[in-house]
Amino acid sequence: MIGRTILAAAIVVFMATPGLAFYCPNNVKAIDAALAKNANASVKALRDEGEKLHKAGDHKGSVKKLAEAMRMLVTPM
Repeated sequence: MIGRTILAAAIVVFMATPGLAFYCPNNVKAIDAALAKNANASVKALRDEGEKLHKAGDHKGSVKKLAEAMRMLVTPM
């Protein structure tokens, strides 16, 4: 429950500041922490793609993929 609250807060910050590229690594870390508790191959694939895009300099694409991964983590299945 607390993990989802923290992740939801991270998403709010993340969505409010999409132009700030330095959030990508922080979002990757938040996703990694959530994945450690609940492994999900789809989320991991999106996380990996987001990190790859960040490293390639495509921060807009990275933000989009990482947000998608984070939404999957907080959306009840």
